[in-house]
Amino acid sequence: MSYLAPFVHGGVWYAGIFLVVLTVLVFVHELGHYLIARYNGVRIEIFSIGFGPELFGWNDRAGTRWKFSAIPLGGYVKMFGDADPSSGMMAAALGEMTAAEREVSFHHKPLRQRAAIVGGGPVANFAFAIVVLAVLFATYGQPFTPAEVGQVQPGSAAENGGMKPGDAIIDINGSAISRFEDIQQIVRLNPGEPMVITVRRDGQPIKLNVTPTRTEMTDRFGSRHEIGLLGISRSGVEYVKRNPLTAVTQAFSETWNLASSTLQAMWQIVIGTRASDELGGPLRIAQMSGEVAEGGIVPLLWFMAVLSVNLGLINLFPVPVLDGGHLLFYAAEAIRGKPLGQRAQEYGFRIGLALVLTLMVFATWNDLVHLGLGSIFKGS
Repeated sequence: MSYLAPFVHGGVWYAGIFLVVLTVLVFVHELGHYLIARYNGVRIEIFSIGFGPELFGWNDRAGTRWKFSAIPLGGYVKMFGDADPSSGMMAAALGEMTAAEREVSFHHKPLRQRAAIVGGGPVANFAFAIVVLAVLFATYGQPFTPAEVGQVQPGSAAENGGMKPGDAIIDINGSAISRFEDIQQIVRLNPGEPMVITVRRDGQPIKLNVTPTRTEMTDRFGSRHEIGLLGISRSGVEYVKRNPLTAVTQAFSETWNLASSTLQAMWQIVIGTRASDELGGPLRIAQMSGEVAEGGIVPLLWFMAVLSVNLGLINLFPVPVLDGGHLLFYAAEAIRGKPLGQRAQEYGFRIGLALVLTLMVFATWNDLVHLGLGSIFKGS
């Protein structure tokens, strides 16, 4: 059982940091729903961090119960007119509401307002990532390395493609390159995919055909990934402090890059070009949270920004139960001119819940295998 020693030894630390990270991100997400709902005149009955029995809480002047619940794996905002935390409709009660109650009921709001309220959670996650990254770029600095080749490994994809030390990479497959990190992001996600790379050599642009080598690597957390490698090294690394305006624009750009690369990686898992065991669940996130936190506040904040982007993206997936599922129903309502039937929505939410639970079980199994516990369940 020695393979469990690092996780068991750091279990309390991992769990503590994970709960702090999760609580912050869940609060941000639910606050997005809450603020847009209040702006549109919806009465909020409960704002909960966690599920299950209440541990402690308080009521504010608007009558909202703010509380922490026993199961700290998520949270919810229950609006007036909701049957449950998933914003299901109380069909019978909705018809019996007074005019004053309909005025503050979520389900009686116009379609555009309901869509804005549902979308407020993911938007808040993206906004949180932008704010965190902007603060880091303005205070600590943004990682920046000129897109210049320092060294070329013998026999590598880069050498076979004709790259030389001193080449400045201008674009890859038509996508402009401004720093070495851009090269890494594109190449790592495209192992074995032919690329047209434009470099500037002796002041002249030259197009090279290069195919990144498929390489399996194990990261610092023990996870295996198949990535693409060119076989080049950077000329140097530096952190550039940005002025406030530039920090914000760069944070927007970095958040966009994080979102697009995450979606690309997930699509590669779906079509089978990337291993599904790279998909991690709560145990692996807990481990990563603790290990990243050991590096200090800066890497932890960066990690939280990445997780916040992922949380926002996942919630936008068109799966009932998630925010994207609600938006899908609203899109159908906009097309039909009336909401989907109660039974259709109930079946949709059941299917969505089954999909989400299946994904959670699969991700948790990956975590157990990653931690070496898979063999216990297999009896070996």
